[in-house]
Amino acid sequence: MWIFLNNAFLSIVDKGGDGTTLLVRGRREGDIERVFPNAQVKKTPHNDYRHRALIDRELIAKAIADSIRSITYSNFKGSVEENHRHEAYLDVWQAMYKYQRQI
Repeated sequence: MWIFLNNAFLSIVDKGGDGTTLLVRGRREGDIERVFPNAQVKKTPHNDYRHRALIDRELIAKAIADSIRSITYSNFKGSVEENHRHEAYLDVWQAMYKYQRQI
């Protein structure tokens, strides 16, 4: 699952194990910690996602739900303050808009 927050981009996957944890991956340093301040983040410079942390599944669900509950903006793209992040998100928005028009 990809999660686009106005201050973090996360990829969340199940890489096996006992089912109680998920692997949270981030491309930018600090993204995982912004959402999960107590996460033990490992830097993995040779992987496609440079930052990774195993996090309790229920903690992830609560954090994402809390993010939804705290939405106060009327336009997501306008709420993204970091310029490089805004530009990356705009690229995704444009790709999905193009995809929408193909249907």
